[in-house]
Amino acid sequence: MKDVARLAGVSTSTVSHVINNNRFVSEQVRDRVEQAIRELNYAPSALARSLKIKQTRTIGMLLTASSNPFYSEVVRGVENSCYERGYSLILCNTEGDEERMNRSLETLMQKRVDGLLMMCTETHLPSADILNRYPSVPMVMMDWAPFEGRGDIIQDNALLGGELATQYLIDRGYTRIACIAGPLDKTPARLRLDGFHQAMAASGLAVPPGYVVDGDFEFQGGFNAMNQLLALDPPPQAVFTSNDAMAVGVYHALYQAGLRVPQDMAVMGYDNIELARYLTPPLSTIHQPKDELGELAIDTLIHRMSDPDASQQTLVLTPELVERGSV
Repeated sequence: MKDVARLAGVSTSTVSHVINNNRFVSEQVRDRVEQAIRELNYAPSALARSLKIKQTRTIGMLLTASSNPFYSEVVRGVENSCYERGYSLILCNTEGDEERMNRSLETLMQKRVDGLLMMCTETHLPSADILNRYPSVPMVMMDWAPFEGRGDIIQDNALLGGELATQYLIDRGYTRIACIAGPLDKTPARLRLDGFHQAMAASGLAVPPGYVVDGDFEFQGGFNAMNQLLALDPPPQAVFTSNDAMAVGVYHALYQAGLRVPQDMAVMGYDNIELARYLTPPLSTIHQPKDELGELAIDTLIHRMSDPDASQQTLVLTPELVERGSV
């Protein structure tokens, strides 16, 4: 900036006013400054600015990504909300690895992100040593981690969602209903399964042996689980699949077996990913408001940045039934 000011024959404050357009500068002077900027290929340093104002206008996000489109749709909502509010997003994929998570956490903190979103902490908790070194960085947890920290928490009401999905199948007249559960080390998967059992018990319906199969929230897991269910005698009439990614695998297994949805098997999903409405037939599912989740996470984080001493919040999103052609 000093070089620009020297070449243009003005003060550094005038250069700053031209760059930030925050004070009147005559057209003649502005032209001289802009010409000097072009000649010197000058660009303002975001790093220097962040050191001065003690803000980087960046938000870090730690995420365990997978082939499940749910996560990319959540990230899209987060990134859109960041953009609309004038922030940049730095995304780190932890791959479910504790060491990688903590290395990425340290990197984000060293880059002085203004706030942190975490959607990766159910299996491994972030290093307390790292967090304690950066006590002023606000956090929002976007999952069910049993995290005794300073961050706000956003969750979906997975128990209610599991009940809604199962009750919908019951109300449509199905009695032999199976459940493909998610990985039971994940709280949402356990709660969706609990919701399934509660709805079945409330209606006086039995869950025969083998009618609950553990899955992994991935396409292949749904495919494998459905093949297990088809080998039962008798097989179920309907299946509640604990997320839409596994429901895609279920569709493929039924197709290979020569069975039709919903004539031979009703299928109920969970998440309402974009792909769900493009399946044949379109998938009935439980809607999680992913764009709203991203927006809520960013707004909660910005509120925490502006008021660090506010009481910790736990925000619960309400799932909704989406009726389509698979039931």
